[in-house]
Amino acid sequence: MGAQLRVYKRRIRSVTATKKITKAMEMIAASRIVKAQRQVAASTPYATELTRAVTAVATGSTTKHPLTTEAEAPARAAVLLITSDRGLAGGYSSNAIKAAERLTERLRGEGKEVDTYIVGRKGVAYYGFRERKVAESWTGFTDSPTYADAKRVAAPLIETIQTEMAESGADELHIVFTEFVSMMTQSPVDNRMLPLSLEKAQEETGGKDEILPLFDFEPSAEDVLDALLPRYVESRIYNALLQSAASEHAARRRAMKSATDNAGDLIKSLSRLANAARQAEITQEISEIVGGSSALADATAGSDK
Repeated sequence: MGAQLRVYKRRIRSVTATKKITKAMEMIAASRIVKAQRQVAASTPYATELTRAVTAVATGSTTKHPLTTEAEAPARAAVLLITSDRGLAGGYSSNAIKAAERLTERLRGEGKEVDTYIVGRKGVAYYGFRERKVAESWTGFTDSPTYADAKRVAAPLIETIQTEMAESGADELHIVFTEFVSMMTQSPVDNRMLPLSLEKAQEETGGKDEILPLFDFEPSAEDVLDALLPRYVESRIYNALLQSAASEHAARRRAMKSATDNAGDLIKSLSRLANAARQAEITQEISEIVGGSSALADATAGSDK
């Protein structure tokens, strides 16, 4: 019985140590969410105004440009998937991967070839384990991305959308990331960045019914769009990275809180079992003492006779 009690105590110490770790990770994730939310809020106005500028140029000119013009027969699409570098975040990365899989299946159903670009070790590991081709990947910054990281990710995507060769250039650019809705809700979404849908862009910027003025472009509308294209892609990717980082921290906080609560419940259960084992051990010792006393008393009574 003493050995069983030692086992319970050892398990209680182990679970208590795990609970301290998960509680610390929960608090760290909670503190990082606030910073990530502020970064998202700070980056959104720039992305919105840049989209409004692109919309103004596109509606004020008849120039054909990969930023705003649909290909007559799109045959190739580039998909950027954003996952996390670390685990312990519940279904955060797996949900984004599933959304990318659905998007890829839909694009291939439309007869398009798909080039996949991945941010985050989880996505890279998923595709690597299944021996799927990845055009390019980036790791090491998903929990705290910077604009420099967004520029590094955007560079090959801008290059492929500007390439006119069918075997290497893409007609469409899609991005799959996790949108931060609230502390309890994070939703994986897939958005088409290029070509830009003017109606959707006007809805996003709140200018659906806005009457845009006429513009004169110097040196030309095409040159203006060429200058805006990298900025637009970079700002959208940066905003998506920040949204994903906030979602990752929120998902990790929720997962760690659940793990902490489960550890507390397990400690209570093990404590009850340990108390029951201790009581059984004490009861057995008392029974042995009483039995020994009775046997001694009987032996003494027999010798007196």
